[in-house]
Amino acid sequence: MMIKRLCRILMAGLSGLFLACVRPVPFSCAEEAPVILGDEQFNEYLPLLEGKRAALFTNHSGIVGDKTDGSVVPDGQQPDLIPFGRDVRGNEVTGGQHILDALLEREVNVTAVFSPEHGFRGTADAGESVDSSVDEQTGVPLLSLFYEGSHYPSPESMECFDTLVVDIQDVGLRFYTYHLTLYYLMDACAQNDKDVIILDRPNPNGFYVDGPILRPEFASGVGLLPIPVVYGMTLGELAGMINGEGWLEAGKDACSLTVIPCRNYTHQTKASLIRNPSPNLKDMRAVYLYASVCFFENTACSVGRGTEYPFEVYGSPYLENEETCDFTFIPVSMPGAAAPLYEGVLCHGYDLRTKPLQMIWEEGIHLEYLIQAWKAVKKAHPEVSFFGVPDEKGRYWIDKLSGTDQVRLMIEAGKTAEEIKAAWQDEIRLFKEQRKPYLLYKE
Repeated sequence: MMIKRLCRILMAGLSGLFLACVRPVPFSCAEEAPVILGDEQFNEYLPLLEGKRAALFTNHSGIVGDKTDGSVVPDGQQPDLIPFGRDVRGNEVTGGQHILDALLEREVNVTAVFSPEHGFRGTADAGESVDSSVDEQTGVPLLSLFYEGSHYPSPESMECFDTLVVDIQDVGLRFYTYHLTLYYLMDACAQNDKDVIILDRPNPNGFYVDGPILRPEFASGVGLLPIPVVYGMTLGELAGMINGEGWLEAGKDACSLTVIPCRNYTHQTKASLIRNPSPNLKDMRAVYLYASVCFFENTACSVGRGTEYPFEVYGSPYLENEETCDFTFIPVSMPGAAAPLYEGVLCHGYDLRTKPLQMIWEEGIHLEYLIQAWKAVKKAHPEVSFFGVPDEKGRYWIDKLSGTDQVRLMIEAGKTAEEIKAAWQDEIRLFKEQRKPYLLYKE
């Protein structure tokens, strides 16, 4: 792997305070060292940008030095329910400097900004096409990589820079598309002799690995790489694996890659974000539940898009007679969720907002939600196709999300959640061995 320069990694235990898009977590000790993000380590990467034209891959989450007031979580407070952008007392988080402004202030020649799904400001709907534009404050071109189905940078855009700088907050799930945009950018940089510098950030779901490995025949816009649904790596680590395993079209070790790792971070660090990474992940509970609840997308159940708590609830009009459904909601059109599923229709379902975080962490991908809803809809409304309509290749959306048709087929065959999860344990063990050379942080 052609990683030209790695700064030293300082290992430590759990952190009490995270900088730039992270906040205190309740089980950390005040005396433990804070996590220092890659983008804060200017001395490590600014020399690499001297005399270079730099492009950025970032969005609204690329904030350098965001800080809370450092207070501990009050007794009885649910830290996972603190809305993004607020500290534990409900006050607005001190706004930090965006990486674009920080680089311009330090006289780096930034010639373009590439943005992923949801756009540079992170407000567009899931899958919504976003036009390129110009940042009004700085005059720097904003080049959308989520435009009319195209996610690969144009030849013209590759001519405007020498080095790509990556600073974006990911959530560590295969169907979350930011790492796919990074993959395309890395491939384009490899084919056009451009350097890539990744300013690494914590992965809030980086403390476990779960889910089936994606099969090539199920590759799509929500899954491309042969990795599990929850892969337990930061963007910097995953980029090293992409490069070293030869997954780029340009070939093995084709990308000239530099990673600036976080300091004082391990894979057991529970990084609690303070800025929403995308419109429908509105607090940390949603970030943790996303790996399980996202399987409801494009089924007969809503994931709560069009409410104030997406991915923390699920429900359907077809569950109206299910006795255990003690929660109702009505989706409405709102920013980030225009024309949501079942807009204006009463949905009966389940509220997961009181489920203990420790239980969510221990369960990992929890298929009981999906199996229970499938059984209930099938019993009450056998005429309804719970998993929707397959594409021209016979693939249902859940097949694309899970990277295989086996999850759906096993559910339809009446298998339990335990049986389904047992089916992917061997490949998880193989993946963990495969990723070891690329890990930058202690497990």
